[in-house]
This record gives sequence, structure tokens and C-alpha cells, in this order.
Amino acid sequence: MEAKPQRTEIRRALSVGEVAARSGVAVSTLHFYEAEGLISSWRNSGNQRRYAREVLRRVAVIKVAQRTGIPLAEIREALATLPEKRTPTSTDWKKLSVRWRAQLNDRIERLTRLRDQMDGCIGCGCLSLDVCPLRNPWDQLAADGPGPRLLDPDLCRCK
Repeated sequence: MEAKPQRTEIRRALSVGEVAARSGVAVSTLHFYEAEGLISSWRNSGNQRRYAREVLRRVAVIKVAQRTGIPLAEIREALATLPEKRTPTSTDWKKLSVRWRAQLNDRIERLTRLRDQMDGCIGCGCLSLDVCPLRNPWDQLAADGPGPRLLDPDLCRCK
């Protein structure tokens, strides 16, 4: 009779090294996330950090959000809406993604505009004397403050 493979018990608490290995995030990054209030841990009797397994899903959400350009402050705000003692679900993720959809669409629009104008203008018209008088005659955009204006519709009053 063939022996069935034994299933090892899944431990609920993970060390910082285990979380780092499973999530692909450096230990220092986990410490930073914790200091920023994105994840939490506790100390065991040996004064070592321990994390609930649910932190793996939270770290995954953080990594995806960061990859799309969402600032950590907004990620923290969004994670604060989730129950801390359970793994975020697909429903939770849908709620988070809806929060970020408009912001991501805006970023895509700005990046597309930057891509399409990159070869002739960086957004302020100053890279080409041939283009500058057409895009920003008499340097009118200087009155709006420093930096590129034409690629940022929130800053540009010229459209």
C-alpha cells in the first residue's frame, strides 16, 4: 500500500525573511511598508517580527498599485478601507481598482500626449526656436509658473 504524501501544516505567522522570499520584496522594503502603515506585524517572545499570512496579498496589492504609479499615500488610504485581519478578496481588489481607474486613465492620456509630442516639444515649446513662437508666443506660459505646461491640462490655460 502506497503512503499518501503528508500535508504540512500551514503556519499562520511568517517571519520577515519568509514574507520577503514569498513576495519578492526586500526585507528593508517590508520594514519601510510597515513604517508607512501599509502592513503590520507583531513581535514574538524572541522579539522577532511576525506577519500574518494575509500580508502576502497586501504586499501584492501594493506592488501592483506602485507599478501603475499610484503614490504610497493613496495606497495606504485605500488599504485602510480593507479589514486588516483577513486576506483582501477579489471583491476588495475590484473596489480598489475602481478608485484608481480615473487616475490611471488620466495618466495614460498624459503619457500618450507626451509620447506624441516628444520629438518636437517637451511640453513648454522651448526645445525648438521654430516651434516655440507657435506654441508659446512671447513666452506667455511663463506667467503660469515654472516647468512644462502644455502637456499638463491642469496647469495649461492655453487650450
